[in-house]
Amino acid sequence: MATALQRYRFTVEDLAQMVQAGIIPPEKRVELLAGEIVEMTPISPRHAACVDRVANRLFGLVRDRAILRIQSPVTLPPASQPQPDLALLRPREDFYASSHPGPADVLLLVEVAESSRSYDLGVKVPLYAQAGIPEVWVLDLETERLLVFREPSPQGYKLQRLCTGGDRIAPLAFPDLEVTAGELFPGGTGSSR
Repeated sequence: MATALQRYRFTVEDLAQMVQAGIIPPEKRVELLAGEIVEMTPISPRHAACVDRVANRLFGLVRDRAILRIQSPVTLPPASQPQPDLALLRPREDFYASSHPGPADVLLLVEVAESSRSYDLGVKVPLYAQAGIPEVWVLDLETERLLVFREPSPQGYKLQRLCTGGDRIAPLAFPDLEVTAGELFPGGTGSSR
């Protein structure tokens, strides 16, 4: 008779204790997603260039109106702590030194999808919706399309928009900060106001 394997689900606290105890080295790139510890895929030069391009563009626009974080944890209690490529966060005097930001702190999350496209769209975006993250942008490097997700619900995002090339988009939190989809990709074109 076959025995079913027991799976153990980890919490955000469990992950922190494993890192602190040295079970998971701090330099190891992992995410906690729905209780499972997942090793992150290596970052290609093109992926890194896209993250840098979006970060430079958004930082130039938001300045001191938000905190821009790059590839750092966001806590989605009780059992998820993803590391989105970029996060625009509500300003906080301590820059989140006392704790990682949670759903109420997030204005916009950005994921750059290359080899992780199906995982980003099938696992991470639904987790973000369930946590109430108001807006997520997924930059699909293969197709050079920007997928915008808004209006989170437990069942997923109610509003999804596809942007390409010269399509203009602004974060919900900053409707005055418009960019074109094309300028966010490596070698991108397009102008913004």
